[in-house]
Amino acid sequence: MQTRTLGRHGPQVSALGLGCMGISAFYGNRVDDDAALSLIHQALDWGVSFLDTADAYGPHTNEEFLGRALAGRREQAFIASKFGIVLDPGDPQARGVNGQPEYVRSACEASLRRLKVDHIDLYYQHRVDPSVPIEETVGAMAELVKEGKVRYLGLSEASPETIRRAHAVHPITAFQSEYSLWSREPEETGVLATVRELGIGFVAYSPLGRGFLTGAIRSPEDFEPDDYRRTSPRFQGENFAHNLTLVEQVQQMAADKGVSAGQLALAWVLARGQDVVPIPGTRLTERLRENLDALEVQLDAAELARIDAIFPPNAAAGARYPEAAMKTVAR
Repeated sequence: MQTRTLGRHGPQVSALGLGCMGISAFYGNRVDDDAALSLIHQALDWGVSFLDTADAYGPHTNEEFLGRALAGRREQAFIASKFGIVLDPGDPQARGVNGQPEYVRSACEASLRRLKVDHIDLYYQHRVDPSVPIEETVGAMAELVKEGKVRYLGLSEASPETIRRAHAVHPITAFQSEYSLWSREPEETGVLATVRELGIGFVAYSPLGRGFLTGAIRSPEDFEPDDYRRTSPRFQGENFAHNLTLVEQVQQMAADKGVSAGQLALAWVLARGQDVVPIPGTRLTERLRENLDALEVQLDAAELARIDAIFPPNAAAGARYPEAAMKTVAR
C-alpha cells in the first residue's frame, strides 16, 4: 500500500483512506453487519489503515460498528473521528453545532467508549461553532492530547482565518473538506493554500461526489427514499441533468484511458499533491478494490488539462448541501 504523510510533521497513513459514514448513515438503508465487517477487514488486509468516522454518523452507530470491526486489529488502523455536529432525532434535517470545551471532553470520552479504544488517532472538530471562540474549542482538544486520549488534531470545513487561529493554539495535523472534480471550492477559497503554508495535511472527503462521479447514478430515483442525497441541490431537477452531462464526459475520457470514471476522478484528486489524502466511502468490496486500483492511474499534463476543460472550478450546478447545512461550512 502506498502511504502519504498527514501534514508536514504528521503520521503516515494509507494513501487512500476509507470513509465509513455510508455503512450506517445518510445513504439509505444501512448495510448488513456481516457484509460491513467483511468490508472493513478486507480494507485492513489490503493495507487501508486510515478509517474515518464521526459521532454524528448514525448518530453513534458508525463508531459502535467500527469498534466491533477493529476488535483484535486495532494496531492496523489509524482511526479518525469527529465531534461537534449535534443531530435532532425528531428532525433528520436539523443540525446543531457545539464547540463548548465541556462538550469537547464529553464527546471524546463517549467516542472512546463506542470505539472501544484508549485513544483516537485523529480527532476533528466536525463543524466550527460560531458562538465559541475557536481558541477555546481547540484548547480543550489540546488537553485531550496531553492526556493521551487523542494523538492528533483536525478541523473540518473551516475558513482560512479560523484555521490560522486554531493552529496558533495547537498544531493542526489535518484539515478535512469536500474536494472532488465537482467540489473544487478549497482551491477558490484559499483553504488549500492556507493548509499548505501551515504544513497541515488535506483530507478530501466525498472525492467521488457522493457516488455521482462514478457514473452509476443516472436518476434521482436511483436513491433509496431515506437517502440524504434526495435533499441535496446538486441531485435535483435541472442541476442533476446539467451535472450528468459533465459526468458523461468524464466517463468518455475514462473509457478512452481504459479505466473507470471513478478511478479517473480519484486519480485527479490524488494528483493534486502528496499532501492530499482522499477518503472515498463504499459499501462493496469490489468498489473498494476499484478505488484502490486508482492509486496506479497516472495522469499526464494533457489529461489533466482535458479534465480541467470538462470540470473547471464551479462547473457543477447547485450547492453541495441544503441551505441550512451550507451555513455551517467555511466559518
